[in-house]
Amino acid sequence: MALIDTLSPVLIANRGEIAVRIERTLRRLGLGSVAVYSDADAGAPHVLAADTAVRIGPADARSSYLSIPALLDAARVTGARAVHPGYGFLAESAPFAQAVIDAGLTWIGPPPPAIELMGDKARAKQLAREAGVPVVPGIDGADLTYEQIDAFAAEHGFPVVVKAVAGGGGKGMRVVRAATELRGALDAARREAAAAFGDDRVLVERYLERPRHIEVQVLADAHGAVVHLGERECSLQRRHQKVVEEAPSPVVDPDWRAEMGAAAVRLAQACGYAGAGTVELIVPGGSGDVLSGEFFFLEMNTRLQVEHPVTELVYGVDLVEQQLRVAAGEPLALTQDELRPRGHAVEARLYAEDPAAGFLPSTGVVRRWRAPAGTGVRSDDALADGVAVQTHYDPMLAKLIAHGPDRATALARLDRALAELELLGVTTNAAFTRGLLAREDVRAGQMDTGLLERVLAGGEEGGASPAAGTAASGPAAAGAAASGRVAGLAPLDDLLPAAALTLALADADALGAHTSVPLGWRSDGAAGTWRRRVVPGGGDAVELCVRGETVTVGERTWCGRATRSGEHAVEVELDGVARRYAIATGDGDGRLWIGRAGQQLELAPARAGGADLSAAGDSLAAPMPGTILLVHVSDGDAVREGDVLVVMESMKMELSVTAPHDGTVDGLTVKAGDRVALREVLLAVHGEDAA
Repeated sequence: MALIDTLSPVLIANRGEIAVRIERTLRRLGLGSVAVYSDADAGAPHVLAADTAVRIGPADARSSYLSIPALLDAARVTGARAVHPGYGFLAESAPFAQAVIDAGLTWIGPPPPAIELMGDKARAKQLAREAGVPVVPGIDGADLTYEQIDAFAAEHGFPVVVKAVAGGGGKGMRVVRAATELRGALDAARREAAAAFGDDRVLVERYLERPRHIEVQVLADAHGAVVHLGERECSLQRRHQKVVEEAPSPVVDPDWRAEMGAAAVRLAQACGYAGAGTVELIVPGGSGDVLSGEFFFLEMNTRLQVEHPVTELVYGVDLVEQQLRVAAGEPLALTQDELRPRGHAVEARLYAEDPAAGFLPSTGVVRRWRAPAGTGVRSDDALADGVAVQTHYDPMLAKLIAHGPDRATALARLDRALAELELLGVTTNAAFTRGLLAREDVRAGQMDTGLLERVLAGGEEGGASPAAGTAASGPAAAGAAASGRVAGLAPLDDLLPAAALTLALADADALGAHTSVPLGWRSDGAAGTWRRRVVPGGGDAVELCVRGETVTVGERTWCGRATRSGEHAVEVELDGVARRYAIATGDGDGRLWIGRAGQQLELAPARAGGADLSAAGDSLAAPMPGTILLVHVSDGDAVREGDVLVVMESMKMELSVTAPHDGTVDGLTVKAGDRVALREVLLAVHGEDAA
């Protein structure tokens, strides 16, 4: 029976770029698509790209994308025959998979028992042992005692790692380097695991220093056939979240690939798998490219991976199509002998976060989006002009993937794609990623899972990084520490004067021709004034000389000219060198965004009275937009320097606002559950000498 008769239409129980990605394959195969959306996503690109769309609830994911009844109701009212979960949200929920099946719909994913089995780290590890897949030495059990853990550490030595049995993403994970740290780390991991997953069980393993994270893609049908599509290198991570992925790994040869792949196939067979899945492995570090040849089972992701495009490009296989065909009962048409990697692919995740501010989440409205184009470049995104980036969901906006005949070509194409993309209105990690990919060790393939954290800590020999979820104070200081250590973090020297010229150009009509008038500006915490002169007879052009002391980007003077080049571009000549910049404007409020080479700058006319005073004096302002989780103080409370006053959450990240000095709390404006904007005043801490 044809796919269209078995599955169409397919409801996509997800949002954003993965929903658009699935819709693309459905459209190519002639299948109908049903999008679901929360109130925050009404009119979003994934909604507009679908054949049918239905609202499933408010912005809160628990009442929309995580609501099984709402999703099943959406399938019922739209006549959907099948459900694709994408990744994230309920993609690895065995109860959701079973509910879909019980409703008479086709589940596009593995059988619920396989999801449940492989989602339990302890059971999955035991199954891997039984299937002959190497596992890291460790102990697990329903109720591990301190004595058992002490005995394991005494036998295998430190460091060891305590992990939550359920969940992932670094939650409930602690690295322990000395016996004196063990009890506290175990208690903390159990508390965090219980809060995050409702399950406080933990396991303890030998901790591998500077390992690589390598994963193997598998495909299985319902008739017992299983194949692998090679490996992906996923070692560039921050806070246990992947940043850059590539296929194949630069250190895996054909023999090792066959060995890893065979192990992944055995595990998929052992758990009764069907569909697309990923077996994640950890590889002990070595010197340069010389590795021990060991690999150990880490976990299995029972879904499509974020990084699946690199495998698709290298193997020439549409993994979403394969998921659909397996779900429809078709046998695999692929054989292991014909699956050989061709060329190299590298993917960069584009996050809504600010590297210069310690990677805090960023929000805003997309004022200009143009995906890069060119040979071997692919963009998976759900962006468009006017899309609002909010704090309700994951901060990943898009993925840029480059493919080439070899790794050097793929890296060069990805760098060019990151430099050419135009995304204004929301701060991203694009320029930071360009700097990361330019590092000599990364270009040589000499990576491990701790490399990026060591770089951000200030050098190659940085200490152990805290587990994800640890309260972080002083994000601006963290960002400052990172600046300069990865090329591309500091603003381009030409960006601010170019922005000044462009802002002057935008205001030329309002300010009057052939006049010399002051033009104020504000960008982040800085402010200043320039004098603008319209060029006589110059048409749509202005000239401006800017004193370096005023713009705080160097002791020099720029002279230049800006000329319009379409609605979203401007040609700027600075000191005789001409460059093209992407531009966008605000909603009639005088704001301007300008960007080049993966970076952007936002400017606005200066307000009367000078710079923004929202965080002046003793006031503490929100370092990121988000939701207040906890408020630990009240007006009149005495606090000490470093005390946690307020805990915030944004895009799955928690951050603590701490007291900058000893003093008394005053002017508290928030309570738990409140949503706050960036730089919104939360409270003040007045010192003893305050008036």
